[in-house]
Order: sequence, then structure tokens, then C-alpha cells
Amino acid sequence: MFSFDFEKPLQQLEERIRKMKEAGLKDGKNSFEAEIAQLEEELYKTHEEIYSHLTPWQKVQISRHPDRPSSMDYISHIFDNFIELHGDRNIRDDKSMVGGFAMLNDKPVMVIAQEKGKSTREKQYRNFGMNSPEGYKKSVRLMKLAEKFNKPVICFIDTPGASPGLDAEKHGQAEAIGKNISVLLNLKVPTITVIVGEGSSAGALSIGACDKVLMMEYTWYSVISPETCSSLLWHDWDHKEEAAESMKITADDLIRFRIIDRIIKEPAGGAHKDPEACYKSVRENILSCLAELESSAENIVDERIKHFISFGNFADTGA
Repeated sequence: MFSFDFEKPLQQLEERIRKMKEAGLKDGKNSFEAEIAQLEEELYKTHEEIYSHLTPWQKVQISRHPDRPSSMDYISHIFDNFIELHGDRNIRDDKSMVGGFAMLNDKPVMVIAQEKGKSTREKQYRNFGMNSPEGYKKSVRLMKLAEKFNKPVICFIDTPGASPGLDAEKHGQAEAIGKNISVLLNLKVPTITVIVGEGSSAGALSIGACDKVLMMEYTWYSVISPETCSSLLWHDWDHKEEAAESMKITADDLIRFRIIDRIIKEPAGGAHKDPEACYKSVRENILSCLAELESSAENIVDERIKHFISFGNFADTGA
């Protein structure tokens, strides 16, 4: 089972408990009941201690756990009758950007998601969640389709960034991302995005400029990854932990700066420890936000733009 370095104390306790249980089964007398109970109590306390004092870098690591639920997992467990729509109607179908109509509580919605895949083959098929210009153009097509039929747009962010390949640049990567953000900001229907894993660079912002931005507890959202920040400032990746701390990329930081609207709690250990609980929590939060937005939908575009313009501090220098 995959685990992180900071989880080693938990592994050691779990291994001691396992061995004691096996020894007890062999002699048939449950002779280690008291010791096992004591170790389980210690395991619980250690677990709580570790996960209540996680560093930003440790949260980045959890967001990348190989068993963490992917966007497609959330789609399949939250929505009914998802019908995937393919292609940008120009060049090709980007498999890392998934979208289509689905039902949420008997209400039709448009779902758009970045998908990384899990196995090596899936990751290659999905280009590791790195969208190409065709993916962003597909996203724009689906957003406009949702607006045409007056359906809310629900997005799921999980990407290490936009595709860095030469072909992506040749096909207008920057323009495609910019248009995606512009269209999303001006949609006349409610928009909600949920950060379920990594949220890096303009690749994440492309489907992040929504009325409501929700963030899973152990995820991150930033213009650049800690490793890349470290390589730019210190010319190597050795300072990634320091970079993660300085960049203020966690949910706790971003809710304080009003960049996001809600934090969705995860089980101690991460979403992969209890996926069903996470699916339920994400669904409830989406429904709650949707109810809020639909009750005040008249000036939705103006309110959205006003919200994003309010970010940061501005001063008139008189120059």
C-alpha cells in the first residue's frame, strides 16, 4: 500500500497491531487484547496529531495520492445519466478534458472536468490531466451549449497544468485558455467549480473562474507548482517545501484571502480513505451552492465579475 514518509509512525503502529492480532489468532486465546487496545488508541492519537498539523507540502503530496478519487469517480457517484460529449468541432477530442450533460437531483446540468487517469495506460490516454488547446475549445463549446439551454455548469479541477508540448503552443494554447476564462466569466447561467486534486497554473483557472469555488481540504490551487517555483527561485527542486509554505496554496490560506468560497472536509488521511463520504459531501455542497445561485440569478454575470475584480488591493498613485 502506498504511503508517505510522514505516515511512517502510523505504518509502524499498524504493523505491530497486525502482528499481535495474528499471534492471538494462533494461540486462540486473544491473549493480546489489552496491548492491542492500547496500540489502537495510540494509533488514533498519532493519526489525529499528524493530520491536524500537516504542512502545505504534505497537503500537496496527499492531493497527488495514486488512490485519490479522480474527477470521473466524482462524476459517476454524484450525477446520474452522464452523457459524454466529444471533440472541439475543429481538430480533435482531448481526452484530458471530459464533459457532457448529466442529471443532479432530477435536474439537468453540464459537467466539465479535468481527468488524469489512474493506471499508467489511463494516464497516457488522458495526458496526465494536462489539457491541450483542443480541450479548452471543447470546454468553451460545452459551456455555450449549457448557456443555450439554460443549464448550470459544474466543473471539477485536477491538473498539474496545461499541456507543455510544442504542438499545444503551435495550436494557440494561451489564446484558448484566455477565451475559456472569458467565456466562463460571462456565462448567463450559474457556475460552480470543485478542486478535487491539483489546481495548477492557468490550466486550472481555465475552469476555475466560477460563481462558487469549492476546494477539498487536502488540495492546492496556485499559478505554479511548488517544484517549479523552487526551480525558478533556487534553480533546483530542493526548496519545494519552502516554496509551498510561502506561496499560500492550501484551502485554509485561500479561504482567508477570499479566493475560494468553501472548504470541503476530507477524512483524516485524505479522500482515498473514505471516498463514499467525500462523494456525498461534494454532492451536498454543490446542491447547496446551486440553490444559492439560482435564488439570485438575475445579475449573475455582474456579480461574478465584481467578485473577481475585488481580488487584491489597489491604490491610486495619482500618477
